[in-house]
Amino acid sequence: MRKRVSRARLHISGLAYYEAEINGRRVGRQVLDPGFTDYDETVLYAVHDVTALLRRGENAIGVTLGRGFFGMTTPNVWNWHRPPWHGEPRLLAQLEIDHPDGSRTTVASDGEWRITEGPTLSNSLYAGETYDARRAPHGWTRPGFDDSGWRTAGEQQAPAGPLRAQPYEPIEITETVRPTEISELRPGVYVVDMGRTMAGWTRLTVRGAEPGTIVRLVHGEKLKADGSVHAETGHVPGRFQTDEYICAGGDAGSGSASDSDSDSDSDSDSDEVWEPKFSYKGFRYVEIHGLPSRPSPEQVLGRLVHTRVEEVSSFECSEPFYEWLDGAMRRTVLNNLHGIPTDTPMYEKNGWTGDAQVGTPVMTYAFGVHRFLAKWLGDLADSQNGAGQLPVIVPSGGWGYAELAPSPEWTTVFPFVVREVYRVYGDERAAREHWATLTRYLDWELSRLRDGLAVTALGDWVAPGYEIPPEDTRLTATAYLHRALVHTAEVGELLGDGGAVTRYREAAEKLKTAFNDAFLGPEGHYRTAKDPHYRQTSNAIPLAFGLVPPGARALVLDSLVADIEARGNHLNTGCLGTSVLLQVLCAHGRPDVAHAVATQRTYPSWGYWQANGADTMWEMWPLDSRSRDHYFLGTVAQWLYENVAGLRPGDAGYRTFSVRPDARTGVDWARTSIRTVRGEAAVSWSRLDRELRLSVRVPVGSTAEVHVPGGARSRVSAPEGAEFLHSDPEFVVFRVGHGTWAFTGPA
Repeated sequence: MRKRVSRARLHISGLAYYEAEINGRRVGRQVLDPGFTDYDETVLYAVHDVTALLRRGENAIGVTLGRGFFGMTTPNVWNWHRPPWHGEPRLLAQLEIDHPDGSRTTVASDGEWRITEGPTLSNSLYAGETYDARRAPHGWTRPGFDDSGWRTAGEQQAPAGPLRAQPYEPIEITETVRPTEISELRPGVYVVDMGRTMAGWTRLTVRGAEPGTIVRLVHGEKLKADGSVHAETGHVPGRFQTDEYICAGGDAGSGSASDSDSDSDSDSDSDEVWEPKFSYKGFRYVEIHGLPSRPSPEQVLGRLVHTRVEEVSSFECSEPFYEWLDGAMRRTVLNNLHGIPTDTPMYEKNGWTGDAQVGTPVMTYAFGVHRFLAKWLGDLADSQNGAGQLPVIVPSGGWGYAELAPSPEWTTVFPFVVREVYRVYGDERAAREHWATLTRYLDWELSRLRDGLAVTALGDWVAPGYEIPPEDTRLTATAYLHRALVHTAEVGELLGDGGAVTRYREAAEKLKTAFNDAFLGPEGHYRTAKDPHYRQTSNAIPLAFGLVPPGARALVLDSLVADIEARGNHLNTGCLGTSVLLQVLCAHGRPDVAHAVATQRTYPSWGYWQANGADTMWEMWPLDSRSRDHYFLGTVAQWLYENVAGLRPGDAGYRTFSVRPDARTGVDWARTSIRTVRGEAAVSWSRLDRELRLSVRVPVGSTAEVHVPGGARSRVSAPEGAEFLHSDPEFVVFRVGHGTWAFTGPA
């Protein structure tokens, strides 16, 4: 290049994944890029500022491609190895170089680019990677490299989906984790404990190996009885979560590690340093075979990998266990953000819609997931078939329309997330963009009602003692469809579609009537003909979703409390019931029961997990839970924010929100804050000298409804300017605008 460079941009879509280098230096910090989509509908590309990587004279660009889901070859039950858009890895890239004189040089990928098989012999999101360092071509992305032995690329058929700029935060290496323990399982086999459950991979350093030495790294979340790492599943036969590094030997140097890796400076010139590029694992433990000698901690570092969303809130209180719950849930959510919200980073890596349905309120409170969710809403829209149906995993390669489907408790995540994006971020663009798709989906659900009720193949998954729910799952299916109709009617009001509003409100009322006729028994609680015994979820969900007739609410609540107490203050809920149980108890005047459930230490409970070494939320209540990194039973965190600390989103991007702390949830003080689109909203309360002191911060443009504990007959002190609204036996309610407000009431 003879001209000076004023600006350079690399537009790139390497499917499924790419890693690009210019003049021997890595482009960007992203990994596992671009984002996963239904490639028949959408193909994402990224744009990088590469001005600093170019120079006058000769320049070189090189790209390594990985398979991801697009080119998956590992057989699996979800058929990712044969979706309709499946293909071999391919590249579309365009380097645009602007010069000071206003001219532009464009370098685009074409059939004349040169390609070869690289040192990555295989790569699979499920099986792991095999890398032969002996095959690594030295200096191949630097000027002057001799590629005469390589073949021309040729032109490849593009996927059917249109190209779109990647609209959200990329996946990155966010932290490097040093192991807490390394033990020798048997001679030459070592087990590394990272000290935390995580998603990512291992950064391996090999010292003194002979050429051709194979080092095998097996990753898993738990150990078998013999101390070896558990890394197997019936869903993916054969090799699973296992990386293999074949050593170059001799003076290999550290060129096999990424040049952008700041840690590589500390490695010896004779060390071989490697980490995967195109797969990630869910793990805490790594079983290592083939090292010449016992590894030191710096030789097996954990790399924490997830979509780099920003943490936007905090929670603290006087109960350390509650803080543990909050931290465990946040870690679990992050471990499951990889361009889509996944169900487990180890076993599936699928975008299960039901998991996101119950987890979204925690995600939106803990992290800035606006762009992340907006992208996934696009995935949901892309996945809709001609009839209007959505699958239970999104993106889908064709699986999930007939298998475990239709399932409205899962797929009504579409209207729910559209509603939440407006509630939390004030973003009505998502509603406008997806309105036609959303209404077509709901009309499809309404067209398949049986006896006025919704049907499902899923229900309240993994309740204690069960995986598949034993009750008639039409109960939860109808409840979730009712909520979706109400949410969509609210969105229709926002968009001015009066016809849809009327249609969905009428449909919701009919569902409510059919629901109560079918499931509200004469004894005053909800049950189904299939029930083996009382089901907590069957009663908590109707209370949470406003389905219980006013005259029956006390009886339904009493039945729920009675069952909890009969079980020694234990829950008996799966993923759906768990997401609402504690909030329902607080909303109906029984925070004491919610506190008793939340702080249990015996099975089934979150405390039981913690007592048995958990640092994240698990998929199932028993100790033999398949996954130990699964957020859909960790939704207790929502209760911490909304009831223990007491801050709840209202609507229109926190234009309104409510403050309602419950001092009977087992703490003496609590505080939380969140950076909303309007500024910081915060609540802090404490008990001191028989007085409860409550401080509330309201951002500009917001109004808060503040519920001060105390009740109508108590002395409550409010600052000047706080507008009294009403009181009830438990709270005195005020409305306040922008500012910081201090209230007091009886402790």
